[in-house]
Amino acid sequence: MGPARGLLVLLVALTMCMINSVQSAATPSPSAAAREFVEAHNQARAAVGVDPLKWSETLANATSRVVRYQRNKMGCQFADLKGSKYGANQFWGGGATTWTPRMVVDEWVGSKKYYNYANNSCLPNQKCGTYTQVVWRKSTELGCAQATCLKETATVLVICFYNPPGNYIGERPY
Repeated sequence: MGPARGLLVLLVALTMCMINSVQSAATPSPSAAAREFVEAHNQARAAVGVDPLKWSETLANATSRVVRYQRNKMGCQFADLKGSKYGANQFWGGGATTWTPRMVVDEWVGSKKYYNYANNSCLPNQKCGTYTQVVWRKSTELGCAQATCLKETATVLVICFYNPPGNYIGERPY
């Protein structure tokens, strides 16, 4: 191989490295927490035959802004999300438990026991909207954020946004 050909091979290799670097920067892979949120949601969705959700950085950024505001300005209270263009689930947990994304989603999915599919409603005096939002068949994207509010008690606030939103009165989730 002559010097000109060697230089050409080097330039091609460098160009390929730059292209791979730009592609990975343009579409960052989700964090471990994001993957855990998606996997936990999609496990519940698969159980009822609903297509999987995909992670959305746009939704994740939106939830991150809300969670940070709630933690920093509102003392980690639940956010008032009425009027949001996204569907949403919120979780506030404390105690000795270190809440993982899977544990939070499992809490939401746990309200499935209160959902009556036959008449598309929650059992009397129960809530099941967190479950129905997780499995809402028309939702295709998910973005979540979690903030630690009080480190000494592992208190956390978690919000997930769903697009398109769900939980429309009179519509079945799946």
